[in-house]
Amino acid sequence: MADLRTKEVDDLLHVLASIDDEDRVFALLEDLFTIREIKETSQRLAVARLLSAGKSYASIEESTGASATTIARVSKCLNYGAGGYRHALEILDEGESR
Repeated sequence: MADLRTKEVDDLLHVLASIDDEDRVFALLEDLFTIREIKETSQRLAVARLLSAGKSYASIEESTGASATTIARVSKCLNYGAGGYRHALEILDEGESR
């Protein structure tokens, strides 16, 4: 993954970290990604949330429409990844407790 961290990726990270308005982030996502990519990425976050809550693959597949392969990939990242999903879930949990 070290090869992925280029100047261009760092620029994208800087932009994303600097935007503090959800509508502006959404506008950027609309420009950067296809509708399908936005939906698939959002679906992965939903899968991570359900996995973290202890839901079964079958119930996650039924409620999100995600494939078993996607669920397994997200599960692997939750358990052995860089911690991105965990941090995202913490942010979502903080937002719900407000």
